[in-house]
Amino acid sequence: MKLSTRARYGLRLMFALAKNYGKGYVLLKDVACAEEISEKYLSLIVIPLRSTGLINSARGATGGYSLARDPSQITVKEIVDVLEGEALLDCLKNPSLCPRVSSCVSRDVWVLLNDKISETLSSITLEKLIQMENEKISGGKIEKGGNHEDSR
Repeated sequence: MKLSTRARYGLRLMFALAKNYGKGYVLLKDVACAEEISEKYLSLIVIPLRSTGLINSARGATGGYSLARDPSQITVKEIVDVLEGEALLDCLKNPSLCPRVSSCVSRDVWVLLNDKISETLSSITLEKLIQMENEKISGGKIEKGGNHEDSR
């Protein structure tokens, strides 16, 4: 199973905006450069994120993009749902699409998988991702008396 670059890059964009939350707007070209993603591709990704109220935009010299809510209030699931859709398969979202829904054992597997994915993505906020990055950055370092020492 794979997520598209749309979801992967969208999460990276939202993470970049989360790290800048409360500091003003971020230019798309700056995110594109820092994340090594095409600015043109990011400009397509921001459209659904803005239309669903996850990000704000402003024009002008001080314009750009910012999160519409605190990073602690935006889950990875919200981002993926906007960019990929809410369910793995159409029959999960709309069972009436499949005439075999009442007897399809495969669908039962997809329902379980979809539920686990949703549960996991719902448990991770942008704030949690920032914490995870901070732990990675400081990983292996122990602060003693104001000095950082390698813990090896």
